[in-house]
Amino acid sequence: MNIEQIMEKLGRSGVTVILKIDDERMAEGSSPWTVVLSGGALGEQGFIRAESSTLEGCIEQVVVDLRTRPGDWEWLSELF
Repeated sequence: MNIEQIMEKLGRSGVTVILKIDDERMAEGSSPWTVVLSGGALGEQGFIRAESSTLEGCIEQVVVDLRTRPGDWEWLSELF
C-alpha cells in the first residue's frame, strides 16, 4: 500500500485527510491511529473517520466507506 499515492489522489479528488497517531492510546494498547476524511467531495454525510491499531487498517476502513459515497471513486480499485 502506497500511503503517499493514496493521500495525493484523495487530495486531488477534493478530500482533506487528517492522519493522527495518539501516544496515550498507544501506551494503553488501544487503537492509536486515526484517519479523518472531510470535504465537499464526500457529499452530504460530510466526513469519514476510522480508528485502528494500524495505519493500513485505518486506510482500508475509510476506503470501504468512501466507495459507498456518491462520486468518482473508481480509481480506488486501481490502488487496492
